[in-house]
Amino acid sequence: MDILSKLFGSEAKVKIMRLFLFNPDQPYSPEDIATRARVPRAVVHHEATLLRKMGMLSGKRFSHMVPVKKGKKTVMKRKNEGGWVLKTSFPYLPALQNLLINTVLFKYDDIIRKLNLVGRMKLVIVSGVFIHNNDSRVDLLIVGDHIRFGALEGVIRTIESEIGKELRYAAFETEDFEYRFGMYDKLVRDILDYPHKKILNKLTSQS
Repeated sequence: MDILSKLFGSEAKVKIMRLFLFNPDQPYSPEDIATRARVPRAVVHHEATLLRKMGMLSGKRFSHMVPVKKGKKTVMKRKNEGGWVLKTSFPYLPALQNLLINTVLFKYDDIIRKLNLVGRMKLVIVSGVFIHNNDSRVDLLIVGDHIRFGALEGVIRTIESEIGKELRYAAFETEDFEYRFGMYDKLVRDILDYPHKKILNKLTSQS
């Protein structure tokens, strides 16, 4: 991300551009972008305005369902908002996609380092978006000991914010994974039998 940040002027701009490139038909409000890219709203407005001026984004009014507190209950309510959407006629989209999407999206060492904060990792497999294979069942398979699954969710959200795309992932304690592997669990077999890359492997059954 460091090189891309220097090339495009900021890490925030790269994250916002990736969000729109991965979701070309989806309009986003400033709040949506701030939440998904983990960028302050003031920065979102500045960067999105620049991207609109250069012709990559166009303004759009849209409505969507949002959760609203009503007493002790949470109900879904339709909300009208203004935001931006990717301008698919932008002439440099193919070049940006090659540079920002069809490359290594995240350093594998950084993925392992982040995951090691939430458990003792034994096996980490990347597939899907990380190897540019849309047919994969998941983007990440995580196997470890004493995984704190709540904290893992936070790590996944952080990686998503940098990549610009929601990740499909599966996480198992080592004992559970070994049992599933031995029983030819369909999800596990679908991951291992199709294109993937092991970026960490401390399991003898996977050597």
